[in-house]
Amino acid sequence: MNKPSIVVLGAGYGGIMTTIKLQKIIGDNEADITLVNKHDYHYQTTWLHENAAGTLHHDRTRIPIKDVVDFNRVNFVQDTVESIDPDNKKVVLEDGELTYDYLVIGLGFESATFGIEGLKEHAFSINNINSARLIRDHIEYNFAQYNNEEGDRQDLVTIVVGGAGFTGIEFVGEVVNRVPELCQEYDVDPSKVRVINVEAGPTALAGFDEELVEYAMNRLEEKGVEFRLGTMLKKCTEDGIIVEKDDEQEEIKTKNIVWAAGVRGNSIVEESGFEVSRGRVPVRDDLRTPDYDDVFVAGDCAVLFNKETDKPYPPTAQIAMQMADTIGHNLKQLINGGEEFESFTPDIKGTVASLGHTDAIGVVFDDKKLYGRSASIMKKVIDNRYLVKLGGVGLLLKKGKLDMYR
Repeated sequence: MNKPSIVVLGAGYGGIMTTIKLQKIIGDNEADITLVNKHDYHYQTTWLHENAAGTLHHDRTRIPIKDVVDFNRVNFVQDTVESIDPDNKKVVLEDGELTYDYLVIGLGFESATFGIEGLKEHAFSINNINSARLIRDHIEYNFAQYNNEEGDRQDLVTIVVGGAGFTGIEFVGEVVNRVPELCQEYDVDPSKVRVINVEAGPTALAGFDEELVEYAMNRLEEKGVEFRLGTMLKKCTEDGIIVEKDDEQEEIKTKNIVWAAGVRGNSIVEESGFEVSRGRVPVRDDLRTPDYDDVFVAGDCAVLFNKETDKPYPPTAQIAMQMADTIGHNLKQLINGGEEFESFTPDIKGTVASLGHTDAIGVVFDDKKLYGRSASIMKKVIDNRYLVKLGGVGLLLKKGKLDMYR
């Protein structure tokens, strides 16, 4: 009797944690497990804003898959997924094909551009390790260019961040920490530098505690951030952006545009014929797709609605990791003919947003509010806890943020 095959697509939070769960609970004789990922490493998406700002080296964020996945138990295929054929139980890769009995989709997110003219051509997005490195290098190059150009080229040292959600705010917090170093290194007058955060909504960090949002904005404004709330980004050009507020338009000259205002699920999922809502699969309670009993979805490609608020849960790393436990349990039930499927309900432990290395805001432990250094320490504790869960104490010692006061 042939063993069933389980294929996991993507080594983001949902995919890597599902793989690790499966290798622990499924025996050698129960199923074959295959993990497919474009690169031979997993990376912490929640650290990319630091890589993009240049405040944390990207090698700290990358974790070799071989360091956390047992290749004696899991077949690892380094390849790029091109499409999925769920009717024929097949995955088309750049360099071949895979068939499966059960599939886990964890292909991550793409930036949502909302049809803004010129955004794809002239703005950067914090999507992965390589895009984060590109942003860091681009900003640093423009600072280096500043004193090698004729006239006052303030556009070279003006940084515009589109979106004041968590990614936008955390990136801005790192950028204003990095700016003094860039100014010193490239002989740039700090008064020439502008960091502008453009947000279409009426507030930063929409839906977050108002008192904490006020603290965050005050702290960032003290460091020089200009907030443009209730302001639509209408167009990106080679020379800058066009924004609009109260029906009045303004051009901001800049060579550094970073878009952090929205994500959607990987387009491969929609193009492969799965039912989607705004690019994400509205999964069932057991995290299977609405139309296929053999396909599970984790992380950014899945959308799950909070039954109390009738609003979708945010696509966070915390939820993606929790999904892995439910998917692992339900897959074991399926391959063994069991019927005790678990329903997934997120257990939100809290939310913390960094404002630079030593500052943050957060709500944890039944609505306890944290500010400043205590919130920053909590953020590092959360990051370190994930490393232990992923690869044990050894990984924590290798990659962890062990200096809590920096």
